[in-house]
Amino acid sequence: MGDTHCRPCKFHIGWLQATKGEPYKIGVVASITGPASSLGIPERDTALMLQEQVNKAGGIKGPDGAMHEIQVIVEDDASDASKATLAAKKLVEQDNVAVLIGSSGSPASLAMIETATKNSTPMISLASASQIVNPIAERKWIFKTPQANQPVTAVQLDWLKANGIKKVASIGVNNAFGKDSRDAMNAQLKEAGIEVLADEVFQPGDKDFTAQLTKIKGLNPEAVIVHATPGEGAPLTVQYRTLGINAPLLHNHGIGNKDFINLAKDAAEGVMFPIGKLLVANSLPDSDPQKAVLLKYIQDYGAYTNGKTPSTFGGHGWDAVEIALAGLAANGADRAKLRDYFENQVKNFVGISGVFNWSPTDHVGIGKESLVLVVIKNGGWEFVPPDKYKQ
Repeated sequence: MGDTHCRPCKFHIGWLQATKGEPYKIGVVASITGPASSLGIPERDTALMLQEQVNKAGGIKGPDGAMHEIQVIVEDDASDASKATLAAKKLVEQDNVAVLIGSSGSPASLAMIETATKNSTPMISLASASQIVNPIAERKWIFKTPQANQPVTAVQLDWLKANGIKKVASIGVNNAFGKDSRDAMNAQLKEAGIEVLADEVFQPGDKDFTAQLTKIKGLNPEAVIVHATPGEGAPLTVQYRTLGINAPLLHNHGIGNKDFINLAKDAAEGVMFPIGKLLVANSLPDSDPQKAVLLKYIQDYGAYTNGKTPSTFGGHGWDAVEIALAGLAANGADRAKLRDYFENQVKNFVGISGVFNWSPTDHVGIGKESLVLVVIKNGGWEFVPPDKYKQ
């Protein structure tokens, strides 16, 4: 697995003398429209970019010795869990994909699990809720590439401790993603002796957060933690600033793309959040095992999309497709063999989201070590090293 992050790789090189086999099909469900589209669009673009790269190189050489093109079939769930279910069924039962990837959000990913499990099809989620892969006994066929919410909270907690903060308030989206993030926060902060003065929620698609934020302002917290993605997180941040709440604002990794900054504009300035290393790749030391992979992805994605800024969400898609490609090269389109490969042979895989080690007890394979704290400054992201946490 160690060489699968670098092109050209043994399963990407076209052996012109090899027989041409049937295409290997990868199904992708992404939120290309709707509130989660800022996640789904870069995921789709990344998957199609990798398809183009692999096929231009002649495909991948399967265990049968033949060269196989990759066929990436993308379905839009419109940020809707019920549509994600229908898309998953089409891909698995009609298109007969070998691997199912998606979806962008936790509710949609959770909705897809039954289809993947029923049809014994390996699924790699692009969402963060821990319930997607746990309890693992019930999630035999399910893996995921984003960091879980627990290590995200752990990084936030390090910052809170460094600044002696004892009282915080929280506000988050009322769905599987928001609940998982809030649960992780409440458990870890309680253990650390930090009081959560308020744990407010809002509904997906909401645009007015005045009532919840006014309540939070009245409690005078020392910091506020937000659990959201850009669709709701950006207007919430604008209203937070408009209300004149002076407490530091910490988001979780759900806002890790340029759309958040574009939507929140000046209100985004000073927002801190834990995230994978992609956003600050240039600031990493050359010794970091991910740096070369991250810089290559940034270059490739920019070229493929005519200059668009890559996001960690597209990076989750890169990890999922590349791991799927490695599995297909080793096992062909056999779904059961692919599942076993994912669980037992994805070791030290250097990806965009981290260095993955999947196992029978861990279908995430990355943790706190894969995250950095960043702050938004001058319309971009700045790395905050641990020794600079104290303000």
